[in-house]
Amino acid sequence: MTKALLIAAPRSGSGKTTVTLGLLTAFARRGIRVCAAKSGPDYIDPAFHAAATGRPGMNLESWAMPPELVAHLAALQSDGADLMVVEGSMGLFDGVTGTPRRTGAGADIAAALGAPVVLVMDVSGQSQSAAAVVRGFASHDPEVRLGGVILNRVASERHRSQAAEAIAQVGVPVLGSVPREASIILPERHLGLVQASEQADLVARLNQLADLMERHVNLDAVLAAAAPLGKGPGASDALLKPPGQRVALAYDAAFTFVYGHLLEGWRKAGAEVVTFSPLADEAPPADCDACWLPGGYPELHAAALAAAGRFRDGLRTFAETRPVFGECGGFMVLGQGLEDAEGARHAMAGLLGHSTSFAKRRLNLGYRQARLLADCALGRAGEAVRGHEFHYASVTDSGTDPALVALRDGRGEDLGQAGGCRGRVAGTFFHAIARHV
Repeated sequence: MTKALLIAAPRSGSGKTTVTLGLLTAFARRGIRVCAAKSGPDYIDPAFHAAATGRPGMNLESWAMPPELVAHLAALQSDGADLMVVEGSMGLFDGVTGTPRRTGAGADIAAALGAPVVLVMDVSGQSQSAAAVVRGFASHDPEVRLGGVILNRVASERHRSQAAEAIAQVGVPVLGSVPREASIILPERHLGLVQASEQADLVARLNQLADLMERHVNLDAVLAAAAPLGKGPGASDALLKPPGQRVALAYDAAFTFVYGHLLEGWRKAGAEVVTFSPLADEAPPADCDACWLPGGYPELHAAALAAAGRFRDGLRTFAETRPVFGECGGFMVLGQGLEDAEGARHAMAGLLGHSTSFAKRRLNLGYRQARLLADCALGRAGEAVRGHEFHYASVTDSGTDPALVALRDGRGEDLGQAGGCRGRVAGTFFHAIARHV
């Protein structure tokens, strides 16, 4: 039987990811069949989880996914595993107000899976006061149980003992105390961590983190804190349907942000996913019947994409007879031009009329619920899709294409119409996660 844990924290920046990766790598080195998932819409962390465990990453999202889909994906991900470790996002109880257990918070996933929480606490700047925080987290939600605490960024043995002794009086076990280690900080950029595929020394970093966990965390106690994974009735009805039987997927350093559950759902539905590289100047394969341009970092590769003539010509030819869809970075590439951080403009595919800029930065972040205004790769006109938007690009010219979706945010506030469609080409800035059923 698979057991489960959720690694969480009181806030972002507490060290959840480094602790999670260290634990995953340490457990895998011990021969434990460990799998991982990310609570929330983050599409970067699952690639690190995959590198640490040797198994594909997965997202579990309580706001965008109905409970039945969360149960289905958890069962799928944990098949054949001894332990499932879920990494939370932001603070444990942080989400959007609204339907209970549909807030997007890590606590929702912990409750749904029956997974005890290991709370990672950055205790820099405090000691005994950490116990008050633990007491609050332990009592805040009766359906969410703390299995233990890992102290992070501990300055000294005296610092550790003061915090640990105070927390022990709350009745929550301290499973480890990790000292400050500047050398284990993973490199970041504007959307989060630098992608796993771009870090040549990733294996060494993961082993360094695992060594740190071996020295400073009681791994046996962490394993003992896990509980049998609760597997309620699951269903895959809310998964996005494949846009074609053979889907050409852009995949390279410029296009990597695609959810694992989306691709797995397509494959389970009988579709074949065929990757190609725009940065290598490859066109979508001619024997495919749909093309998908996911998000990523096209703004870092704008000059190379503008020079990729075979890619752009091939994409235009493909779009004459078959559907093409772009989300976030892919949507930017479908437009007329992309302005990089230095203000240089680069010609893009020109299949939609908008232009975007990374020089004029504007943060766009949050859940999105969309009603489709036209048929496209996401579904039929009138259907609803839930997803998440996170980018810094701004639209410098909206063009004249019809909008693709009517948008609301996670709280239901009207955001107006967005995206664009022209012929067989369509795109949006948000990443689709699931159908709203």
